[in-house]
Amino acid sequence: MKLFVQIPCLNEEATLASVIETIPTSIDGIDEIEILVIDDGSSDRTREVAEALGVRHFVRHTRNMGLARSFRDGVDYALLHGADIVVNTDGDNQYPQESIAELVQPIVAGQADIVIGDRQTRTIEHFSRFKRSMQALGSRAASIAAGVDLPDAASGFRAYSKYALIRLNIVTRFSYCMETIVQAGYKRLAVTSIPIRTNPKTRESRLFSNIWQHMFQSGSAIVRVYLMYRPIALFAWISTLLAIGGLVPFVRYLILRETDAGGDHVQSLLLGVVLVITALLAMVIGVVADLTRLNRTLAEDTLDLQKLLRYGD
Repeated sequence: MKLFVQIPCLNEEATLASVIETIPTSIDGIDEIEILVIDDGSSDRTREVAEALGVRHFVRHTRNMGLARSFRDGVDYALLHGADIVVNTDGDNQYPQESIAELVQPIVAGQADIVIGDRQTRTIEHFSRFKRSMQALGSRAASIAAGVDLPDAASGFRAYSKYALIRLNIVTRFSYCMETIVQAGYKRLAVTSIPIRTNPKTRESRLFSNIWQHMFQSGSAIVRVYLMYRPIALFAWISTLLAIGGLVPFVRYLILRETDAGGDHVQSLLLGVVLVITALLAMVIGVVADLTRLNRTLAEDTLDLQKLLRYGD
């Protein structure tokens, strides 16, 4: 069984050596361990540092393409070179590379398709109370959308089986973390977590400029992927709420007419009609979106077969 540890990097010459030097050289159940550095448009000595430490596998972007594209290109390279498992870690040395051995064991044992390193964000000292709360809220939202219970959905320290990587399709440009979780839930992939510690902070995140941007981008990714795979559920809720809201002015209109309160109360009747019509439109949009989902499912089945031919069984 071959393991690829991929490291997306953007100007990580100061910390990359610490990452590479602590990656295990032998793991139970793994025959080969390869290191892949994804140079996402670095302008420093990131590649030179990696080469000096014996890294032979590189994916190079001439300009910064973002984390999601780096992940996708790294996966493509790893699978083309025979990877059975791909572990994604960070070039800033946030994650403990020694935990890779534990991270891959559920996949080696055939118990999981995806394993996520739970950073136990409540214990991270440099996280503010607000950030810890938002991380917990985001993880909860992603867990509900995916139908799985994950304590740290935003963690980028993950192991993927070859089967999982063939089934997953990354479409976002920001971060693949939330998107792959929702997809995995919809596609019935086995997802689990293991607790890990984190290393001391080395720099500020380059993925987002502030917590608000991170929340907006992550929330958008969850909603977008949920709409892609479970649109009828969302639009059914919207339609139901609008229909209930439309009944209220109808009932008010009838009560006022029966009690002879004076006036024609046409405004209540009009409001009720508008809300009920909007509810019907929401349901129609949901049906159309669900038909689009069915077409997407068929297209993804075809894409899975193409990937099997590209990467081998």
